[in-house]
Amino acid sequence: MAHDGYVYLDYAASTPLDPAVLAAMTPYFSSEFANPSSLHMAGQRAEAAVESARETIAGLLHASPDEIIFTSGGTESDNLAVRGSAHAAARTRGADHLLVSAVEHHAVLQTARDLARHFGFTLEILPVDGTGRVDPEEVRKRLRPSTAVVSVIYGNNEIGTINPVADIARICRERGVVFHTDAVQAAAHLAIDVDEIQVDLLSLGAHKFYGPKGVGVLYRRRDSPVQPQSTGGQQEHGVRAGTQSVPLIVGCAEALRLAQAEVGSPARTSLRDHLLAHVPEAGPNVLVTGHPVERLPNHASFAIHGVDGNLLVAALDRAGFACSTGSACKTGDPEPSEVVLALGFEPEWALGSLRVTVGRPTTTQDV
Repeated sequence: MAHDGYVYLDYAASTPLDPAVLAAMTPYFSSEFANPSSLHMAGQRAEAAVESARETIAGLLHASPDEIIFTSGGTESDNLAVRGSAHAAARTRGADHLLVSAVEHHAVLQTARDLARHFGFTLEILPVDGTGRVDPEEVRKRLRPSTAVVSVIYGNNEIGTINPVADIARICRERGVVFHTDAVQAAAHLAIDVDEIQVDLLSLGAHKFYGPKGVGVLYRRRDSPVQPQSTGGQQEHGVRAGTQSVPLIVGCAEALRLAQAEVGSPARTSLRDHLLAHVPEAGPNVLVTGHPVERLPNHASFAIHGVDGNLLVAALDRAGFACSTGSACKTGDPEPSEVVLALGFEPEWALGSLRVTVGRPTTTQDV
């Protein structure tokens, strides 16, 4: 997508709102504005919209509607999953061990660190290989009777690598340990079937798949205990208190429906592959990061030796290209990427992390 010569290539950070999604949301900003917890007819219509959205998302994920919890976004979904399940496991069976991969989004990693720092949990970091993948057998080896929760990202936000979450989920289920995956990046590009992958908890954020900012989903398998992290009303099956944002929830469901309908489209993959093949031609100081095959279809990422990633992004911006250095949530951070360091790169490489992600509007000319 180009505006006056400026090309946006940061769709992993955020996507534009789909016009069909905006149209679905609009009535709930104006004529259908009632509180969905109200008992009168207007409130019941709002509640019906929320429950219809819940049923739509449940159907897309092959879940039950009572397993869908609406949140304020991917970060809250990750927090609720990791923090809520850890506290529930500690309360019910004295579990105090967390197993989290080295390449998690900070919404997971910092939550796990906070639990270790302030609530007495032991945090163990799962290593990854040079492409950013977790070996399921490493999970099997490191599980303990005291493990409260395991969290491994589905599709990595910085390097695009897709993890074997179904294999990891099966191992955790055999041992009776809750497994969470952050699927915030994956949902725009991969079919998500919770029956097939057998996860217990799965996080989504709508603005990554052409939905509105400010809304997300936590899938919680019915037998997975999660301690509420906000209290008040009994919204969201008593797991997440607070008046639901009807327009955002409606938009989230419509956006996910549209995104899942186009899974498997080859257009973005060909643009990604062009970037992965040709950007390293700049010289020996440019390397591809992430898995060469098992990666998100819109995602190209690189490490550039001896370059400050923030300065590189600023230079690209001046040249008319919106890209990012690793996660958009780390903008302004001059430190080397933790994710790229976890792959085995030296800091001189990890400081020059570059992420280029394409989207629906991206053209061959843009790339």
